[in-house]
Amino acid sequence: MPAARAQPPATSIRRVDVLGVGVSAIDMPMAVAEISRWVREREKHYVCVTGVHGVMESRRDPSLQLIHNESGLTTPDGMPMVWAGRWAGARWMRRVYGPDLMLAVCGTAETEGWTSFFYGGRAGVAERLVERLRGRFPNLAVAGTYAPPFRPLSREEDERVIQLINGAKPDLVWVGLSTPKQERWMAEHVVRLEAPVLLGVGAAFDIHAGTLPQAPRWMQRTGLEWLYRLLREPRRLWRRYLSNNPRFVLAIFRDRPRLR
Repeated sequence: MPAARAQPPATSIRRVDVLGVGVSAIDMPMAVAEISRWVREREKHYVCVTGVHGVMESRRDPSLQLIHNESGLTTPDGMPMVWAGRWAGARWMRRVYGPDLMLAVCGTAETEGWTSFFYGGRAGVAERLVERLRGRFPNLAVAGTYAPPFRPLSREEDERVIQLINGAKPDLVWVGLSTPKQERWMAEHVVRLEAPVLLGVGAAFDIHAGTLPQAPRWMQRTGLEWLYRLLREPRRLWRRYLSNNPRFVLAIFRDRPRLR
């Protein structure tokens, strides 16, 4: 279960109930503006970026659903979330895709002088990510990086990670773990970390580090990114997409999205 929160979920932004998950009815400028407000006011929140996979995992796991619903923002990471939102009446919704959100927030961070800590990825990925981000944002302030092992951390190891991040004093903690691991990590650490904002952006680490190709924009816009990823990684992803996607479509017609 998620840890107790420092602040309640943001209330100024409406949400669309997509099969029990409250997806924030936002576009990219709205997301960046809200995150910027948290940094300025030192409000503690975490950001989930969620598509069909996250919603279907949440249907199977009420604790994960609660984590999404207690986030500061749960962004519409995939086009099906945008379509669901517009169906519910949120015509202004646009996709807030994790890799694009990272670039948008890093651009603001460079201007405002905010510092970032990068937690996640395989060994060397976070360092490569920082190198490439600084190619885009030369004045981006980086407080540190850490690549955790692919196993649960002991209590002592976890405490050292908290001390490492808090000692670096970042404004933003970028979390690059897989769903639902990154969502659980953020919910468990949002109170213990001093940084006001935690952002779980998953594959954005590998995409911007140059180790994972990105689907063409036309496939992203038409909701076919899942097909691109499936063709590239069929062994790893076939079960996720060929099981989750049809079930999502059937469920969404039985339980229509609602704008809260």
